[in-house]
Amino acid sequence: MKKLLVLSGKGGTGKTTVATALIELFNCLSYADCDVDTPNLHLTLNHKEVYDFKDYYGLPKAYIDTDKCISCNLCYEHCRFDAIEIIIDTYRVDPISCEGCGVCHFVCPHDAVSILPEKSGELMLYKDDDKTFSTAQLKIGAGNSGLLVTSVKTRLFEQDLKGDLAILDGSPGIGCPVIASLSGVDLALIVTEPSLTGISDMKRILKTAEGFNVKCCVIINKYDINEENSNLIREYLKNENIPFLGQIPYDTEAVNAVNKGVSIVHTATKAGDALRSMFPDIKNMVLE
Repeated sequence: MKKLLVLSGKGGTGKTTVATALIELFNCLSYADCDVDTPNLHLTLNHKEVYDFKDYYGLPKAYIDTDKCISCNLCYEHCRFDAIEIIIDTYRVDPISCEGCGVCHFVCPHDAVSILPEKSGELMLYKDDDKTFSTAQLKIGAGNSGLLVTSVKTRLFEQDLKGDLAILDGSPGIGCPVIASLSGVDLALIVTEPSLTGISDMKRILKTAEGFNVKCCVIINKYDINEENSNLIREYLKNENIPFLGQIPYDTEAVNAVNKGVSIVHTATKAGDALRSMFPDIKNMVLE
């Protein structure tokens, strides 16, 4: 099974809009949302019932047993993350600040501090007779999002999948979630925009993908908001020998479609028409 990953390097470029459209154009039966910090692929795919739900446990957290605590203040003094709070002479741990390092546990003379598993998110698997969709939601302030992305992918590919292609909607940036998303994919489709930050982040994500020997191709979204920068992007891709597959105009009707939870390829939009026109090239690159 081929694996297509849609990335952007920068948030707000239209990555998920493109990913949703490609799922529709390919009639893809297996897909995942790897943007676990802010998953939104489900908003336009209209899945109703969760087939399998699972709690996700990431970094452990410290917990203070107030019955054993003698208020010696050692945990407070030694915590490098300022995660120990004193509220009305009672010591407690702020789970958002706690990194689970265990120092408070080791310095406590009365064994009042334990390092316990902490629920960091939720894994959801949607499945019907044909389609399988894996996604997750990381709790606010929780870490190990890269590990959660790996769990999202693992849960998808351990199913009895149908079709010859899986599409993954990745995270913005180049951090752990993106690295976990890149692992094992056949093609990364980069959606960029003609802004200075869009160009900079496109270069960063291309460099990151190169480190994983993942072939890439690029499309420009909202190319006509700054055609000079769009020209710079095309010139850069040509010099770097990176396939450029096309460009999508800025389209308010596309915004309206997204707000209604409808894919741009199911509405009369210039953006949808542009993506349909470049679809054969995308298909050839994925399946070659």
